[in-house]
Amino acid sequence: MYRVLIVDDEPIICEGLKKSVRWAAFNCEVVGTAANGLEGLEKVRELSPDILISDISMNNMDGLAMVAAVKSEHPGMEVTLLTGYRNFEYAQRAIKLGVTRFLLKPSRMDEIEEAITAMTENLRRSGNMGAQIIDNLWNMQESADRYLYETFIAGRPETDEAAEGSGQAPGKPESRIRDSEANHYVLKAALVYILEHYTEKLTLGDVAEHCYVSSWHLSKLLNRYTGRGFFEIINRIRIDRAKELLAGGGAKVQEVSDAVGFLDVAHFSRIFKSYVGCSPKEYRNQGGDR
Repeated sequence: MYRVLIVDDEPIICEGLKKSVRWAAFNCEVVGTAANGLEGLEKVRELSPDILISDISMNNMDGLAMVAAVKSEHPGMEVTLLTGYRNFEYAQRAIKLGVTRFLLKPSRMDEIEEAITAMTENLRRSGNMGAQIIDNLWNMQESADRYLYETFIAGRPETDEAAEGSGQAPGKPESRIRDSEANHYVLKAALVYILEHYTEKLTLGDVAEHCYVSSWHLSKLLNRYTGRGFFEIINRIRIDRAKELLAGGGAKVQEVSDAVGFLDVAHFSRIFKSYVGCSPKEYRNQGGDR
């Protein structure tokens, strides 16, 4: 579902919008409210909403300044502004900033619903799937799903995902992969397959064949959504599993190396130390305290 943040210094407005709009009918949910512009910016950064509905004039911040900041940091966010004053100049500036709708208070329900429809349609067309990606594809009650999502999706490195590993300069249009639910579906299928077969002599081609895509395309998807290449992903899974086996203190390093899919214990030890900061033997002797 699309995540909605409502910002207004009148609590009755926030609560009224939160309770009176049929949010579920628009595939939306209100994830938070804020009483002023500064709090609104904090909530935007904390909650990452897809949609912002905000008053344009609040005590501690000009609503346009907040919108400019939001659109600069989150260009894909949809915004509707509310105002109690007819101000054509404000409306023009708001539209130039990328605001979808500019509504006068008190707004009629049909005006509000039309604005929500317009914003969700824009999100759908742009490929912004919002939080529904998690709802539709990742079951956080399942340990495997939770591990993969938290490790490789939510915890992806701060890189230019689209250009990472592509050999192209960040920002080049040809390096971009458009966000879509189909891409997320292939991504999850690939990560699940790697998790299920990481002990084998697995290649990127094997995983791509399983997902019915080319190796080139799968490589782009992995970099786009995880910030990692194929070998980084499989090594991370192997090392995480090795840590579990070593933490008990009784396993031999050679046995653990074999169990997680490394053919060479020396190579295993090098990779382990690069990820964990100590050798497998040291980790085992410390009882897994890292």
